[in-house]
Amino acid sequence: MSTDRLAPHRPRGTVRHTMSKVPEVTVWFWVIKVLTTGMGETASDWLAHLLGPIPAVGIGGVAFVAALAVQFAVRRYVAGIYWTAIVMVSVFGTMAADILHVGLGVPYLLSTPFFMVALATVFALWYGSERTLSIHSIHTRRREVYYWAAVLATFALGTAAGDLSATIGLGYLGSAVLYAAAIAVPALAHWRGNLNAVTAFWSAYVITRPLGASVADWMALNHGRGGLDWGLGPVTLAWTAAILILVTYLAVSRKDVQTDALS
Repeated sequence: MSTDRLAPHRPRGTVRHTMSKVPEVTVWFWVIKVLTTGMGETASDWLAHLLGPIPAVGIGGVAFVAALAVQFAVRRYVAGIYWTAIVMVSVFGTMAADILHVGLGVPYLLSTPFFMVALATVFALWYGSERTLSIHSIHTRRREVYYWAAVLATFALGTAAGDLSATIGLGYLGSAVLYAAAIAVPALAHWRGNLNAVTAFWSAYVITRPLGASVADWMALNHGRGGLDWGLGPVTLAWTAAILILVTYLAVSRKDVQTDALS
């Protein structure tokens, strides 16, 4: 699902606002996005195991705020800064969902619709204020705030949904297969002209979270929980290395820097 397909209405031959704070939506975007979701899932659990839940949440919260502060401080899209913020949203979004379930005892059957309502609220406020939910319009501070609020809500929702499907009989591998099939639905619907670009993008964006998290959990968790038992630490480090390699490539090649028009 490329940027060209996401915004077919944009005029040709013009230059996009230089203050754009998000990357082009290319295949690299989706690959790194899935990697960050899996890495965030296992990193959150690994930190909680190593440090204890409360210190892990505290450190994750500080890192999350710091990463977003840097992202808001820069005046344009910078691959390393943007994807660091996404990683920390992934880690902290996982912790937020886990706090509701593990810390407060809220079942996934309740937390999943709760985060759905939270995301819908963000979208309603964003659209009511800006009359657009397009990621190609992130060139003001207010829109950037709405964008990151939506991103955080999608990660929390995806975490709860992925854990819900894994605990009602599908398991982590079954969940991964389910979400791999699900993510093709908005892409196909948009390709056939039955779904607009913005709805297709955000639908796929939400689904990447449980998809990546389910694959990572399947790789990391023990056989008794339906996993391959490769360990939380090794899987976290391996996925982190993959993210670093791809983000470095994008930082050097600049293949994900927006260069055409804003609508």
